[in-house]
Amino acid sequence: MLTRCAKLAGVTKPASPALTSSAPSVVLRFVAGTLEVVGLPAEGAPLSPGCVWDERSACWRAPACRYADLVRALRNLKITHQDQARRYQELAAGALVHREPRPYQRDALAAWCAAGFRGVVVLPTGAGKTMLAHLAIEDRRRSTLVVTPTLDLVRQWHDGLAATFATKIGIIGGGDHQVEALTVTTYDSAYLHMENIGASFGLVVFDECHHLPSASYALAARSCLSPFRLGLTATPEREDGRDALFAELVGPLVYRKDIVELAGQYLADYETLRVTVDLAASERLEYEQERAIYRQFLTDQGIVMASPSGFSDFLIRSSRSEEGRRAFAAYRRQREIAFTAPAKLAYVDRLLHQHRHDRAIVFTQDNATVYLLSRSFLIPAITHQTKVSERSDILARFARGEYAAIATSKVLNEGVDIPDANVAIVMSGSGSVREHVQRLGRILRKRDGKRAILYELVTGGTSESMTSMRRRDHVAYR
Repeated sequence: MLTRCAKLAGVTKPASPALTSSAPSVVLRFVAGTLEVVGLPAEGAPLSPGCVWDERSACWRAPACRYADLVRALRNLKITHQDQARRYQELAAGALVHREPRPYQRDALAAWCAAGFRGVVVLPTGAGKTMLAHLAIEDRRRSTLVVTPTLDLVRQWHDGLAATFATKIGIIGGGDHQVEALTVTTYDSAYLHMENIGASFGLVVFDECHHLPSASYALAARSCLSPFRLGLTATPEREDGRDALFAELVGPLVYRKDIVELAGQYLADYETLRVTVDLAASERLEYEQERAIYRQFLTDQGIVMASPSGFSDFLIRSSRSEEGRRAFAAYRRQREIAFTAPAKLAYVDRLLHQHRHDRAIVFTQDNATVYLLSRSFLIPAITHQTKVSERSDILARFARGEYAAIATSKVLNEGVDIPDANVAIVMSGSGSVREHVQRLGRILRKRDGKRAILYELVTGGTSESMTSMRRRDHVAYR
């Protein structure tokens, strides 16, 4: 029986290949993240892009992600074949809980269906990307793998799926390895296990899919034969340009809504304030001296920090001489002066007092500054070193109002649901637009009467000024 989206997209339900007493001589198999087409001669054109003749196995071979292309090609050529590759099933039952989707969620689902059930949907944090995935699972009714970047998100997805679908939810990662019709895993675990589980799912959902085009994670996507693919992210662009791989790995960008389009009605109203603080004369002198040492070393070595290999070149060469080690120490010190200027700390103190009845998250670029903030203002710290149980306890107390503020570096940048947070203080950060948009997204969950505010603290006359300009190059800050 065809779903509503399939009818809208003009898709007919394929018949399962019939097995007769005279079995077809052409066989399609899934082997270690690849597809083997056995029984066709070496001569002739490849059935799909990426399909090559494998002399060792005497068969045509393609990445598993070409499964849908190969099946279509075999059918179009009227080549009777036996499909031994596909191991996924139709779900015995659909969603147990049904919620009315928002208009843009319906539009995003329709766009994904019209694109052949493949593609990337871009929605801001808090806009309901998880619910969109639930709608896609309900529409396709196929075994589904959800891939996420962190174990925290594995837990959130597991709980959300368990509350919506009447089936057991599997987990791969963090010491668990239980494969079910609906399974959640991390990108790292998908990379490790996809060559074994890649035929078990008809739909794969890549959460925070801007991680996907990296070399190892892209291999995991290529080793999965799922014909239906959905990518979810708030920030699809990558500085390395590898977001161009989305078309191959998950599908084209099919739908997009940015923060400014949903703020007020579906996301909290918000404002962003940039605050510039100045260094004292003695601090300014030390900053300029240390920066001059670091910059001179770059000039002498011909290192261009803006190049893709710039920082790694600096690390390697600075370790080879006493002059280089002094330059690296100067690099760290000038950053420390800019990131933790006393005027910044004083302003954070002022903001924490001003928003003592709110829920504030203070973001920094490094863990050292997180611990400095924690000691200075007696607020809990969350870093990658914080145990999962302690992190959960801190966030629970934060939600209940026992803690009015928490300090963190990067671990809360994406994915973690903190609906009660309404104030973000960016004390320091990278020049990444994605990071800055994600930090804003942490405070945009809709609540009655909620108005969010993001403060960006910048030390004037330092490299932070240029960094701030780069990370604010987004429609949310215009």
